[in-house]
This record gives sequence, structure tokens and C-alpha cells, in this order.
Amino acid sequence: MQLRHSNRTTIEFKDEYDVQDAMRALLYLHFADVRPEEWTPSYGGKSTRMDFLLKREQVVVEVKMTRKGLDQKELIVQLTEDKERYRSHPDCRALVCFIYDPTSVCENPAALESDLSDTEGAFRVSVIVVPQGG
Repeated sequence: MQLRHSNRTTIEFKDEYDVQDAMRALLYLHFADVRPEEWTPSYGGKSTRMDFLLKREQVVVEVKMTRKGLDQKELIVQLTEDKERYRSHPDCRALVCFIYDPTSVCENPAALESDLSDTEGAFRVSVIVVPQGG
């Protein structure tokens, strides 16, 4: 997205909602039933909304964008909570966590991906951090 035809200005992602809008557009290209902002069952007395549910595929897609206050340490906390929350959701057999890190806030994105991803068992988790490195 940084290299555009005829030196056009790039498409800017100023916040997490911009990234979610782009993700929504991409998901609709490949999936017929994309449900944005579905509510989760109560977990620890609190319900939240998932970013996208691919109902037929039983996949939840969470989108995050790093910023001040959302560094690698806070991402680990949030993603660990998300994993537990979605594990009990009846329409979720897999969780994809897409993290957009345009200013390299994550100190070790490869470790974040490998430590929080889980591709074994009945509930699978994939963590993807892009771009990686400065």
C-alpha cells in the first residue's frame, strides 16, 4: 500500500477502525457470511463484541492496531483474554488475530505470533503481526 501508481498518496490507516474497514472489505471478497460486531457470551461477568464472525467457517477474526498504550505487553493480555473468551463461543472453532503494527511497537513480533498461536486441538489460534520490523 506504500507503493502506489504514479506517485499517488498512500491509503492511510490512522486507527484500528481503518484497519477493520479494510479487513471487512477483504473478508467479503472471500466469504459469503461475514458478521461484524457479534456479541460474545459473558466471560468473567463481561460480554464484548468480536470484530468479525465467519459463521459458516466457525472462525472469529480480531483486528488490532498497535499504538501508545497498546504495546506487545498489553497485546499479550488482550489476546490471552480473547482466546479464553472465544474458546467457549458456540460458533468459534478458530481465532485469527490480525495485528497491524505500522510503527514497530512490538518488540518481538515473531515471539508474539509463536507464543500465542495454537494450531493443535479442537480450538485453533493464529496470530499474525504485520509488518514485522522497521
